[in-house]
Amino acid sequence: RIDLRGAITYALDNNYAIQQARERIREQEGLIIEVKAQAIPNVSLNSSYLKQADDLTTPGRTDQDWSIALEARQALYSGGGIKAALDVQKISREAAVLDLKAIINDALLLVRTRYYDVLLAREQILVQEQSVQLLNEQLQNAKNRFEAGTVSNFEVLRAEVELANAQPALITARNRKRRSIDLLRQAIGYRNTTSENLLKTPEFIGTLDFQPVTYDLQQSLDSARTNRPDLLRLEKVAKASEAGITIAKSSYLPTLDLVGGYQVVKNATSDNFRDSLDGWVVGVQSSWAIFDGRATAGRVAQARSQFRQAELSVGEQSLAVEVEVRTALSSLQEAGELAEAATKVVAQAEESLRLADARYGAGSATQLDVLQARVSLTQSRTNQLEANYRYNVALATVRRALGEPDTYAAAETVK
Repeated sequence: RIDLRGAITYALDNNYAIQQARERIREQEGLIIEVKAQAIPNVSLNSSYLKQADDLTTPGRTDQDWSIALEARQALYSGGGIKAALDVQKISREAAVLDLKAIINDALLLVRTRYYDVLLAREQILVQEQSVQLLNEQLQNAKNRFEAGTVSNFEVLRAEVELANAQPALITARNRKRRSIDLLRQAIGYRNTTSENLLKTPEFIGTLDFQPVTYDLQQSLDSARTNRPDLLRLEKVAKASEAGITIAKSSYLPTLDLVGGYQVVKNATSDNFRDSLDGWVVGVQSSWAIFDGRATAGRVAQARSQFRQAELSVGEQSLAVEVEVRTALSSLQEAGELAEAATKVVAQAEESLRLADARYGAGSATQLDVLQARVSLTQSRTNQLEANYRYNVALATVRRALGEPDTYAAAETVK
């Protein structure tokens, strides 16, 4: 047995797109650690050994040379580049979290849609089975009347034809359910690894109910601008691109490092380790690229262009979000109107069939009237199922367009 909540919970842990997005956050955290390393002391141990030919050895010196040095280096000033780089990585991590939220919203919308597909296929099977059952009853009724001599064999043949014509729709509905289940498995990330479960099908819990919900357009647009994670992610990217300008400009300025360490070097006149020279060293190192052929100017121009492109992407996505919200609300309104109309038609079709059966029993209606009423009822029930399905999908699409998390995933904390 599985319900929609269970499918969504499983997808949160096993959907491949969601897992990849979580890994991108971990990747970004690794980049933050890497950049932080530039701002804290770096300690290294260096050693060397050299042996040269006697012809190259200066008289009075040995033919070997070696040294060991333990060095610590601390960046004192980098023109603001290190701080800006760290800011970029922190902002990028926030953007990665927003990307995860967007992917979760998209993935769970797909899971909901696939689950609704399964429910729709299941209910369509029931409708077609009911239709076949009614046509069987109609065939038996026609046979009874034929044996009683009240109708001709033509009505029996027509009932048999209608029953045969109903079988393909039932077969198609059953196959549609099998396909829908496979697509749902793909959406939630389920892999069947055991042959024992290869042909097993879970029981799916839930119904395609129609529960009208209304949204205000202005409030919906405001909510989307505030909550859409994909739009917020682009704003973070733009902010990171702005910090990239500072990184590029830092090359105009000098760098200053504090350097200290302890060295052990070989005595030039003795190969004995005890004669080695050792001691502490401390100092500062500075570097300033006075002229680099305008390479820095080129990098600054690139950074400014990237920032402008990021700003334009935010504007483009903001417009796309607005159109998406309007379209989703329009589709929801259409689906709601169709669902309301379909509900009324089913009630009318059921009453029409009841009257047709009564009139046929009284001899005031033909078999064709009854068959047409049964076909109309089947079509009405099918239309109602599809209308309810469309409404539920449209409602889930609206919530995703507004940036709202899935109701069953609202408690999920993105770490």
